[in-house]
This record gives sequence, structure tokens and C-alpha cells, in this order.
Amino acid sequence: MRREDGQITVMTVGFLLFLGLLAVVVVNSSAAFLQRQQLDNVADGAALAAADGLDREDFYRRGEVTLDAAQARRLVGSYVTDVATRVVRVAIDADEVHVRLERSVALAFAPPGWDARTTIVSEATAQLRLSDPQ
Repeated sequence: MRREDGQITVMTVGFLLFLGLLAVVVVNSSAAFLQRQQLDNVADGAALAAADGLDREDFYRRGEVTLDAAQARRLVGSYVTDVATRVVRVAIDADEVHVRLERSVALAFAPPGWDARTTIVSEATAQLRLSDPQ
């Protein structure tokens, strides 16, 4: 006859470890999600700020809306003031500005063997167009 004393203890410890790991994943992913939303807002604002970098000389001389790439990069750089946020790319494509930002964030809980930081990325596009005078 075999004794089964202590079997429920092993199951309970395993279940508690599973719950702890699940809590760590939920807290870390929620924190990263909130940071990503904030970075999305910064990327949107930076793209809109860069869209203000139109080549005014071409606009007033020929009535064409073209973006000045150097001015757009300067505007994005002045808009993104957080030192933890890196401007990875500012690209001009006709009348569109594409901005890509990255930020390294610390995780709330870092279990042994896990990296304590992660990188979040956000991209935004703004388009500059003349409105129809109607």
C-alpha cells in the first residue's frame, strides 16, 4: 500500500508558482502597453510637427507643397525632448513624413534569467496637403 501524504503540497506549490509567473507577465505587459501608448502619442506629435517643415520658398513661389527633409528632422528633434526616446528614422516621401521612435523601458518585475529592460517601438505618418478652398 502506497502513502499519498504531501501530494497536495507539491500541487499547491506548482499552482502558486504558475500564478506568480502569470502575475509577472500581466504586470510587465500592461506596463509596456501603457508606455507604448505614450510613445505612440509622441510619435504622432513628432510627425505632425515635422509636417510643418514644408519648404516655404517652393510653396510661396510655385504653390507646391514639398517638405524640407532637414527642417523636418530638426522639428522632430526639437519635439522629442525625452532623453530615453531615440529618433530612429525621419523619412520624407513626397508630402508625407514617416517617423520611427524607440524607447527602452524597465520592466516592473524581472524574474531570474530575464532581461530587466525591453525596447518599445512606435511609428507614425503625417501627410501635408493643401485644403480645397470651397
